[in-house]
Amino acid sequence: MGRILAIDLGTKRTGIAVTDTLKMLANPLETVETSKLIVFLNAYFTKEEVDTIILGYPKRLDGTPNEMTPKVLGLRDRLSKIYPDKKLVLIDERYTSKMAMQSMIAMGSKKKDRKEKAGNLDKISAAIILQSYLEQI
Repeated sequence: MGRILAIDLGTKRTGIAVTDTLKMLANPLETVETSKLIVFLNAYFTKEEVDTIILGYPKRLDGTPNEMTPKVLGLRDRLSKIYPDKKLVLIDERYTSKMAMQSMIAMGSKKKDRKEKAGNLDKISAAIILQSYLEQI
């Protein structure tokens, strides 16, 4: 039984989160340069069994596509060709960055640290997307 992996695609950085082996908890895993995402996934999939890939699906507040939506759909198509054995699911990612920032504030992260550690925001956003999926299944 494989894990579930979530991706929060960004133009520069991409946040990645993964479940535990029981698929109960979403954990921030890594932030990678978007240009190196496939290399990271290939390496990760050789070490860990992953059944499902969750992609954060960006929309505007009114539900219409935004500038990242075509990039996420393109990534979905690319991943489906590279990893045909993995289930791909799109999950609404509206508000996840704000929720991730609030989470960092609640954990006591100082404003200076939040600016310096923007990568943490990306992987926490991915974990929030993944947790949202887990609550739906």
